[in-house]
Amino acid sequence: MPTDFASGGRGTDQVQYAVASGTAYIRLNRPRALNALTREMVEDMCAQLDLWEGDRAVDAVVLDGAGERGLCAGGDVLAVRDLIHAGDHEAALEFWVREYALDLRLATYPKPVTTIMTGYVMGGGLGISAHARHRRIAAGSILAMPETAIGFFPDVGMTYLLARAPGELGTYAALTGATFTAADALVMGLADRYHETPPDAGRAPLAAARGWIDACFAGTDAGVIVQRLAGHPDPGARSCAAVLRERSPLAVCVSLERIRRAARESDLGESLDVDARVARGMLAAGDFVEGVRAKLVDRDNAPRWRHARIEQVPRDEVEAVFG
Repeated sequence: MPTDFASGGRGTDQVQYAVASGTAYIRLNRPRALNALTREMVEDMCAQLDLWEGDRAVDAVVLDGAGERGLCAGGDVLAVRDLIHAGDHEAALEFWVREYALDLRLATYPKPVTTIMTGYVMGGGLGISAHARHRRIAAGSILAMPETAIGFFPDVGMTYLLARAPGELGTYAALTGATFTAADALVMGLADRYHETPPDAGRAPLAAARGWIDACFAGTDAGVIVQRLAGHPDPGARSCAAVLRERSPLAVCVSLERIRRAARESDLGESLDVDARVARGMLAAGDFVEGVRAKLVDRDNAPRWRHARIEQVPRDEVEAVFG
């Protein structure tokens, strides 16, 4: 890796760049915030990728994160919440639209992109890394799509990948938002190989639990899924039921519908277009603002969700979110 990183061309120091021996490097540079993505970072990376596309001195791109704590813990949802409170719903939605454009740009870039997943890789952090041509992961990384905990859904095109994971592992990850290991990421098809670290052989807890995960998470009814989990003899399944009861009921139901639809979508571009529609619907539904308040603002962990239970979410409300 080069040591002479420079700040972005749009005047931000939140992303840094370097070019050495034909390889261009992108480094997310908000380590104290776990490199969470801001709108400025997204725009800066899009602009830099445009410049490098026509640069004959650049043959490949490598993306990583500054610091030792993680590649990226996701998007700056606090900023999105502030925009909603200010009454600017379109600006809030535009954050996600531009983020999705960056995800697609990295996934389809004409020069090979390698992403290096280290530490925490969550939400938008997976969006900018799991779709790349080459995906390397450190053995100790902690991954998640935790959106249902804040009243949102697993976006950034991740349901396109999760729907294609073995069995119902992707459904489990999408609905629960629970963390999983690098070994499980490899099993689920979210990474290709370990990065510089010897494999932690056999430590893929989700894959080891496929018996109850596959049995309980099948189908299209989230209420039935949580009831199966609660009645299952495996204590892991019963613990999972309790986790789902804490999530936004609407978000759990929308996430299940999202992953089932993603299984039929033709490519990442189509999935990201659907994600943009669902993001608009979820913003209007209200649980996102409440979830961010409870988890990240007041930190009381007592969200007042729109529905009391998963079983009480009407089917027509789920369909309305999709537009």
